[in-house]
Amino acid sequence: MPVNGSVPGSALRKRGRLKVYLGMAAGVGKTYSMLSDARADKARGLDLVIGYLEAHGRSETEEMAEGIERLPLKAIDHRGIKISEFDIDAALARKPGLILVDELAHTNAPGSRHMKRWQDIAELLEAGTDVRTTVNIQHVESLRDVVAQITGVTVQETVPDSFFDLADEVELVDVPPEELHKRLEEGKVYIPEKVDQALSGFFKRSNLLALRELALRHTAERVDEEMRRSRELLDVHEPWHAKERILVCLAPNRMAPRVVRAAKRLAANLHAELLAVSVESPRQSGASARARAQLEAAIALAESLGAKTASLAGEDIVAEVLAYAQSQNVTTIVVGKPVRKRWREIVFGSVVDSLIRTSGEIDVLVITGAEEQGTDLLVRRKPEPAGWTSYVATVVVVAVSTGIGFLMEQRFALANIVMVYLLGVAYVSVRYGRRESFLAALASVGLFDVCFVSPRGTFAVSDAQYLVTFGIMLGVALLISTLTSRLKEQTNAASVRERETAALFELSRQLASSRTGGDMAVLAAKKAAEVTGGDATVFVRGVSGSLELVAPSRSGFESSANEAAVVRWVADNARPAGHGTDTLAGATGSYAPLVGSTGCVGVLGLTLPESAPPGSGSRRMVESIANQLALALDRTRLARDSHEASLRVESEKMRSNLLSSVSHDLRTPLASIEGAASGLASLPDASPRARDLATTVIEEAERMNRLIRNLLDMTRFEGGGVELDLDWQSLEELVASALLRTEKLFLNPVATEIPADLPLMKLDGVLVEQVFVNLLENAARHAGASAQVTISARTVEGQTEVIVRDDGPGLPADGQEALFEKFRKGSGSGFGLGLAICRAAMTAHGGAITAHNRPEGGAEFVLRFPAERQAAD
Repeated sequence: MPVNGSVPGSALRKRGRLKVYLGMAAGVGKTYSMLSDARADKARGLDLVIGYLEAHGRSETEEMAEGIERLPLKAIDHRGIKISEFDIDAALARKPGLILVDELAHTNAPGSRHMKRWQDIAELLEAGTDVRTTVNIQHVESLRDVVAQITGVTVQETVPDSFFDLADEVELVDVPPEELHKRLEEGKVYIPEKVDQALSGFFKRSNLLALRELALRHTAERVDEEMRRSRELLDVHEPWHAKERILVCLAPNRMAPRVVRAAKRLAANLHAELLAVSVESPRQSGASARARAQLEAAIALAESLGAKTASLAGEDIVAEVLAYAQSQNVTTIVVGKPVRKRWREIVFGSVVDSLIRTSGEIDVLVITGAEEQGTDLLVRRKPEPAGWTSYVATVVVVAVSTGIGFLMEQRFALANIVMVYLLGVAYVSVRYGRRESFLAALASVGLFDVCFVSPRGTFAVSDAQYLVTFGIMLGVALLISTLTSRLKEQTNAASVRERETAALFELSRQLASSRTGGDMAVLAAKKAAEVTGGDATVFVRGVSGSLELVAPSRSGFESSANEAAVVRWVADNARPAGHGTDTLAGATGSYAPLVGSTGCVGVLGLTLPESAPPGSGSRRMVESIANQLALALDRTRLARDSHEASLRVESEKMRSNLLSSVSHDLRTPLASIEGAASGLASLPDASPRARDLATTVIEEAERMNRLIRNLLDMTRFEGGGVELDLDWQSLEELVASALLRTEKLFLNPVATEIPADLPLMKLDGVLVEQVFVNLLENAARHAGASAQVTISARTVEGQTEVIVRDDGPGLPADGQEALFEKFRKGSGSGFGLGLAICRAAMTAHGGAITAHNRPEGGAEFVLRFPAERQAAD
């Protein structure tokens, strides 16, 4: 099923500029300031429209918006309620120079293309449209916890810092708290019924002062960053020192997002790079599906805040984190503070304490969380209900151990019977789970006491030393059980990693042996479906730029029109979308772009089974498969392009050799024709008619000779056989020589405006003179013999510019760049090589040539010679 697509826009168009009007709270005048600036821009003739405006019933804002074109809003029916949202498709179709989109942090209604309005704006920017928008400081993602602590209100609608940092300009709209209170009381912010509630709640003076400081500091940090970049560009900054790097450690718990936001604020204050890392270890291998989903969400949050993320694996969490921190030159590590019982830390150890003690020169910052957000050191997956057979088997093993103990009682010491029980516990630990092994340990100690320690038949102990024996026996049994269970978990984790590695290795080997993109796509789709247990499909961009379905899924989920629209969007924007993402989340499948060296080369679609737990770890595996497939498709395309380029080179070489041979062969008869015609014209008894015919033959022979010379020059340039004969030349003399060779082409003399003090230039005089000759011949051919041609020269920013202009009909409006192509159509009576030779000669000198139409009529060619060609004054 072909799906029409296009080359990713980022490769063809310039990204739009983003300006954000930032305020401390609603009512400070962000929208009014945005509209005021827009009216001034509109008065200057800028093409701008209002995409979405939230006036909140304020008459001053509505009056300011009058006279500015508004795009119609998109009506979305959600549960019987009509919701008006910003219509991104209408904005993309209108393509204004500037669009105003209010409320950056707004959450779109279900059924919209994107979940958040900032994602709509991101697509507009990628399409090359400038955008202005508004947002309050409490909606910045990394400040959400700070705002909640200050105001007691947890903001749900936030904008990622990574998007906010993309703003080309941030304008702070600031008013004192007293002025904002006055606006509230006058009913300019909320309706009168809500004013008292606002003044005593969110808009308390203390809250506004804190929010104002946050807005001022955030803006000041941006200004400071821009100032530092400017100092670096001007090379006036202080010597560069080691760059600050913050590493945040993520664990599978609810506190992870809080730690990420705190680390982002710290990194922003220190102008430091932020890294986020998680460690897959036996301590966390038993984490529940919910805990893993929380970890995945924290990793996604870190990525949205602009952090570089990494996933490590190892038995020792602290050693893995420190090794990664040292390899990345990390200066500060941020972790969450554990709030567990102290005895658990003493028994099982504390990652935070070990990290602090062994971090060396790296600072460790511990973030406090709420009690319910604390980190459990031993996070274990809730086990599946054990079958009764395993408990029966455990009882049987303990009973057998007891029976063996009775047989050994008369011949061996009690210590040997203890060893038999420990052997039984070890057997249960290896064969069954943690619960069964704990039961075996407790039952073994109890039966040993009842059956073999006096007084028998009771739990009473006559000799206190047996209490130590029981304690050691229970401790050893529990230790064996714990170590055995941990070893099994390590084995399982290693087995999972081995299967993933083997799957990727097998896929890479299969892709390497495949020859066509279709075969590669089928292999990748099959592997993705295999590792996730779902269904997969692959679209590949064809030669024409359209997407073609090369690996259909088993269920055909991608065949609907809605899914096809999602696939097109992913291919055009090179970003993931679909189920489980924030973009087009209503789709059935989840789609990832296959990004190669030249853009998006295809799309991988996937559906997971309903039984798949969230955060199952398959996301990174699918990303790896997508990356391998993208590289393989890219390799195939590059191999095809290389083969085609090789064929073109060989074809061009054969053509150049043919032209060179033919040109050389034609020059000999041309010289004879020209000589014979000259002789006929000089005969004393020749009639006037004969002399005219002989003159015509001479002129046409000369023209043919010039065409052949151009062919030879072009073949020399393309064959790389041109070696510049550089010497100091006078530009005025080269122009004069060219005028002498072309004086018969014009009825009016060619005007020259070359300054007498123009410095000498180191050039190949023959080539540059030929450039002027070709330009003059081009002017005579297209502007006519009666045209007025002017050649002027000047020095601009150290470069010498030579301008050849005429007053003819000018250049075609849509084909000015094609003028310099060889063998172009519409080149008149020649081969279209004159201007191509001009560009090749200028390029060989390190210069450039451009052409455009003059405002007063006619064409103008500009030759620019680099400064190093000029002699010093």
